[in-house]
Amino acid sequence: MNYDEGVVLLVNKPYEWTSFDVVKKIRNVTRAKKVGHAGTLDPLATGLLIVCTGKFTKQISVIQDAEKEYTGTFYLGAITPSADKETEEEEQFDISAITEEDIHGITKQFTGTIMQVPPLHSAVKVNGQRAYKMARRGEDHQLEAKAVTISEFDITEIKLPYIKFRVVCSKGTYIRSLAVDFGKALNAGAYLYDLCRIRIGEYQLKDAIEMKDVLTLRPVAPEE
Repeated sequence: MNYDEGVVLLVNKPYEWTSFDVVKKIRNVTRAKKVGHAGTLDPLATGLLIVCTGKFTKQISVIQDAEKEYTGTFYLGAITPSADKETEEEEQFDISAITEEDIHGITKQFTGTIMQVPPLHSAVKVNGQRAYKMARRGEDHQLEAKAVTISEFDITEIKLPYIKFRVVCSKGTYIRSLAVDFGKALNAGAYLYDLCRIRIGEYQLKDAIEMKDVLTLRPVAPEE
């Protein structure tokens, strides 16, 4: 493969790797001059990360705009500052009275076009600074709500306090924010326990390579 001419690589991002870690590894292995990714995944999320090289980096904005599909787990009955497992639980709630009917019924509130506030621990910029950096310094900041579209939101398994789900959504949707809002709607609090992106547009996780396979990619020799 000629990486400088352009290649689209589907990668299964490992747990605790940043999206930039994956891009850096691919750049080092392929020696491509241009490498970028379409759609950031949080370090604690896994799944489909699309990496473009060479001339195909021009396609990144188009790929990022495509519909996304995720599976994952909410932890019901507690909240964390980061809305996931990156930070420790700071408050617990009694969930003994919550029924499966309550949980399934709440999903209707989050289907369609909704207003969503990004997590305080996110890459959104506030006055030129990343929100997550301000949050880690303990600085107060407000993030504006924005419209996102959730076309499908299914609860696939309930074993409290764990709730497994599947979501199909538009660009810019924060699943951590969905976890927080889901918990608030049940008056119980919730955070994102795990998350896996399984699709971006027509690209599927089942077609992705593992990071160990990235190491087998070889750079194009000068004579090629």
